[in-house]
Amino acid sequence: MRSVLPCLAAILSTVLFALSLPKFDPLPAPLSNNAVAQVKSGGDLYVLSFMGIGPKKTWDDVSTAAYILDPYNGKWKQIRNVPGPAGRLAAIAAGAREHVFLLGGYTVDAQGGEVTVADVNAYEPLTDRWFRAADIPVAVDDSVGGVYRDRYIYLVSGWSKSDAVNNVQVYDAEKNRWVQATPIPGRPVFGHAGGVAGDTIVYVDGAYRNPAGSPKYVASDECWMGKVDHKNPANIRWTKLPPHPGNARYRIGAAGSEKDEMIYFSGGTDNPYNFNGIGYNGQPSEPSSYMFAFNLRTGKWETVNADTPDPTMDHRGLLVLPEGLVLVGGMGKGQKVTSQVRVMNKQGKDLQKD
Repeated sequence: MRSVLPCLAAILSTVLFALSLPKFDPLPAPLSNNAVAQVKSGGDLYVLSFMGIGPKKTWDDVSTAAYILDPYNGKWKQIRNVPGPAGRLAAIAAGAREHVFLLGGYTVDAQGGEVTVADVNAYEPLTDRWFRAADIPVAVDDSVGGVYRDRYIYLVSGWSKSDAVNNVQVYDAEKNRWVQATPIPGRPVFGHAGGVAGDTIVYVDGAYRNPAGSPKYVASDECWMGKVDHKNPANIRWTKLPPHPGNARYRIGAAGSEKDEMIYFSGGTDNPYNFNGIGYNGQPSEPSSYMFAFNLRTGKWETVNADTPDPTMDHRGLLVLPEGLVLVGGMGKGQKVTSQVRVMNKQGKDLQKD
């Protein structure tokens, strides 16, 4: 049994980031499609990575490992593995009410069969304990997640067993129950990206079943914004947004920042692919170097950096920390699974190389 660090930094936002961002160590192992999250618990800020696929990119290289960052030295520590007999891909991680919730995803077997699961596992950093929460009503993977009021976790669209669905599902972390919210009015997608900031949900792109038949799935260029009703979190007013800068992409790293009033997007690829990085069109997928954001104050898209160095794809989230944006793991050029932890400022400059 591995125990979590007894106490992380008391005030991470001031100790860790007051002067400059540290040089975060790489993950202990190369991982892509790992679910990442941050959460405040007991006054400390925890950064965590769960599951993912290793460098072989095969069914038997899907991990159940979980890691937590030591903010004093920028190193990772392995914690209790995610419960269950098999690791999952395309899961969603979200921090709320001093816990991290790991939602959905899919398993892969030796024959390449994929099964979307409804599992919700909650992790308590202070005790290094997992417990089971209420299952997702409509099992999804490759969904977009986000947190509202440190209580409500939104799962927007995603893949469910045989196709993408238009469901927007809301988990109440206080009452451990689910409700179905206003469905998305646009095309159901999977592998899309987005986040929540304040009462606003923004998501973009992803993939959908090709009506022409081949390749089986193609990239979507739809962008949507949802406004959550303050009195009823299940009521969402959806509005279609204009296209974002750059090409439509799949599995971008993204997250919302309430402080900045921004939703940030980095990496991804314009060639949707299976878990091995090979596109549904049979061509290898390559990551995009384009980084952009949606400004909630102006209601407009902004290019953050059109040429970020060492781009990556296959992300299940982006971390917005007090002084920078962090991508943990992912798949780089040549579909290489990486252990790197990228720390960028909010202008897309790589701070790890300073």
